[in-house]
Amino acid sequence: MTIKTFDAYSKLSIIEINRLTNFLHEHSGEFRDSKRAIKKSLQYAIKDIAGLGGYVFTIENQSEILGAVVVNKTGMDEYIPENILVYIAVNKAYRGYGIAKTLIDYTLKYCKGDITLYINKNNPVVGLFEEKGFKKRNIEMRLVR
Repeated sequence: MTIKTFDAYSKLSIIEINRLTNFLHEHSGEFRDSKRAIKKSLQYAIKDIAGLGGYVFTIENQSEILGAVVVNKTGMDEYIPENILVYIAVNKAYRGYGIAKTLIDYTLKYCKGDITLYINKNNPVVGLFEEKGFKKRNIEMRLVR
């Protein structure tokens, strides 16, 4: 198993972006966003589109993606966390082997500053984030236009 890190300096190719988009879409289950939204977060992380960038972390075994995380930088460290963990997914065939824990540990070690995430309260990974020190602080209210 290999952990790979991608950012503005170690970019993803178009093929890799599409591969990760498909992976995150397939393995996020009922909590997934559209492929377009996932792709946009990946492009933001590696600065293919304007923004502060971020990170993409993957765990791979040879050429197979076992898990992936997307973190976008917010640039707002004075009033909200500097980083937002946008996506985390583990290959359905490899769940229960500690891959999510490894990805979260690596993310916490690699990212500087506070990290926030929005997660469905019914997502089974909530407990793992709480074990890592994440706290339930706010409720999200969203106006969709």
